[in-house]
Amino acid sequence: MIRIYPLFILFPLLFVSCAEEKKYIWKSRVVKVSAYNSTIAQTDGLPTLAAWSDTLVPGMKAIAVSRDLIALGLDHNTPVKIEGLDGVFLVKDKMASRMRNKIDIYMGNDIEKAREWGTKTLKIQFRIQKDTTKTTETTE
Repeated sequence: MIRIYPLFILFPLLFVSCAEEKKYIWKSRVVKVSAYNSTIAQTDGLPTLAAWSDTLVPGMKAIAVSRDLIALGLDHNTPVKIEGLDGVFLVKDKMASRMRNKIDIYMGNDIEKAREWGTKTLKIQFRIQKDTTKTTETTE
C-alpha cells in the first residue's frame, strides 16, 4: 500500500503540468548573440547584480536581453533556447537601452570564453503566454 500512495500524489501533478504548458507557446526570432562577464568593466559597478535584482553566479544559464525584446515577451525569467547550445536559459538581466534585437549570454568570470564566443547571429526560441502574443513571429 505504501508504494501506491505516491502515485496518488504524482498522478494529479501530471495533469496540472500538462494544463500549465498549454497556456504557453514557443516563439522564435533571429537575434545577435554575444557574451558578457561579471566584471566591473562590463557592468555598472555591481557585477553580480542583474537588472531585476537577481544575483548572477558563474555557471548559471542566464542571459541579458535588449529592451526591445522585453516588449516581445522576453521578460524576467522567460525560458529561452539558443540555437547550438544545450539547455534552457533564463532572462535575468537587461542590456543598455541603445541595444536592439540582441541577447548576451552570461559566462561568469571566464573572459576568454566570452571573447572566443564573439558575436553571432542565431535563432532563439522563447516561451510566452498565449494571451500575451504581441508579434507575428512563428510559433513552434
